[in-house]
Amino acid sequence: MDNATLASSTCKLFLIPNTLGETPIDQSLPAYASHVVASLQYFLVEDEKSARKLIKQLAPQLSIRELSIQRLNEHTKPEELSQLTAPLREGHSVGIISEAGCPAIADPGANVVKVAHELGMQVVPLVGPCSMVLALMASGLNGQSWRFQGYLPIENDKRIETIRSLDERVRTLGETQIMMDTPYRNEKLLQDLLAYCKSTTRLCIAQGLTTSNESIRTKSVHEWRQSAPSVEKIPALFLIGF
Repeated sequence: MDNATLASSTCKLFLIPNTLGETPIDQSLPAYASHVVASLQYFLVEDEKSARKLIKQLAPQLSIRELSIQRLNEHTKPEELSQLTAPLREGHSVGIISEAGCPAIADPGANVVKVAHELGMQVVPLVGPCSMVLALMASGLNGQSWRFQGYLPIENDKRIETIRSLDERVRTLGETQIMMDTPYRNEKLLQDLLAYCKSTTRLCIAQGLTTSNESIRTKSVHEWRQSAPSVEKIPALFLIGF
């Protein structure tokens, strides 16, 4: 049995969800997450500060200084993955923690998951909050056929073209479209959606999911145009559909 086969038979890659905001751990994550985190020594994390906080909350008995916590984010280069996944190759279980929500969903953790599968290792996703799924559940829009678009183009012309194209997909395919932006650009995205989607399109604005600021409301674009909410500063998802 070679080293890679030996490692794949003895270690696992755990996908550990994080909270979506300042939410009590017991309202977002199952108790099992605590047992998993307490068993690990190696972590790949999107943001070291928030990951340390989560680890301390889930497994206060661990000494943070004795853990291997390496950064894995959108700036991680492909050639760095070999070094980051070395513990897996050596037979150690590893946990991936994103800055918010579930790892590997619109998240660089997917690159490590790909490597784990190539090595024949078991990948274990833990239950936790996924903002796009929570928003879709509460939107009243089509949950049978949907697409997560992520961030739309920043360039104005491309952004407008994309919005019109997505609005057309809603009409021709009945497919719910989910998108987001950084909080300081939320207002711009909302105004563009109200300007370039048809008045009968339904728009769900989901903000602060799972937090004390949570607000999920769905209205027609026509109705939103009469009284558009303030969407600055709070993380939000925007869903359009029928």
